[in-house]
Amino acid sequence: MAMTRDVHVRDLRYFVTVAEELHFTRAAERLYVSQPALSKQVRALERQLGTELFRRDRQQGVALTAAGTALLPHARRVLAAWEQAAAEVERARAARRSTLVVGMSTSPGRGGLLPAIRSRFTAARPDAVVRMRQMTWEDPTAGLANGEVDVAFVWLPLPGADRYDVTVVAEEPRLVALPDTHPLAARTDLSLADLADEPFLALPASAGVLRDHWLALDERPTGPPRIGAEIAGTEETYEALVAGLGVCFVATGNAPLITLGGITTRPVHDLSPTRYALAWRKEDAHRPLVRAYADACREATGRK
Repeated sequence: MAMTRDVHVRDLRYFVTVAEELHFTRAAERLYVSQPALSKQVRALERQLGTELFRRDRQQGVALTAAGTALLPHARRVLAAWEQAAAEVERARAARRSTLVVGMSTSPGRGGLLPAIRSRFTAARPDAVVRMRQMTWEDPTAGLANGEVDVAFVWLPLPGADRYDVTVVAEEPRLVALPDTHPLAARTDLSLADLADEPFLALPASAGVLRDHWLALDERPTGPPRIGAEIAGTEETYEALVAGLGVCFVATGNAPLITLGGITTRPVHDLSPTRYALAWRKEDAHRPLVRAYADACREATGRK
């Protein structure tokens, strides 16, 4: 057992990601590390365990060995347990410091909303600390589902909506974003039918009903669109638009984030608006900091 005693959680995360992708370059991209660094770390883990976990073949690619297949479910359980432990530690730490962690996947600029909420919240709870946490679009609950945050600014609909309470912050038209050079950019009034043949940028599959919402699946007269690329953040969206990989719908309040050089937005007259909301877990509704932040949000948006 001595040889396996010092295996790091990071090494198990690397192993699991390669096992899921069966491709070192894609796994490295997911992990935000270089491919050589990832390969080196996996080799080190194999040496530590005294066995190969992957077969690497130039023709047939990467495959799990019997040892790798045996390790995979256990590695996943260790990672899940570690994430749960880390979340518990974070919750205990936040409670001790009277900290409220606020998640978001896109910044709610929207006319100074955050400072307006912050000033009201601070007046009600001068002892509290507010921490903002930026999340990727892979988690449509912006950290609520796994307990990383206490409240979150999210787009509706929310997966597992019955678990959460929400207060709507803004209701905004959805525009279509497309390159300036696109033929439809010359038109000022578009319909969903006009966009029927366009490839669309889609949120990751993990976004569930929110992915469907931003593709307008339930409103399209011609069935689901072709997916040109998946996007998990604002910069990715801009780059995919500029590269001509597809068009996408965007909330009016978020349009300035992606209408940089070369990209424009146009209204779509038969597309319903989208709603931006503050959400929190129902079981946390009694917590004083959560309640105070929700109250401050309602006051700041005039929705009390």
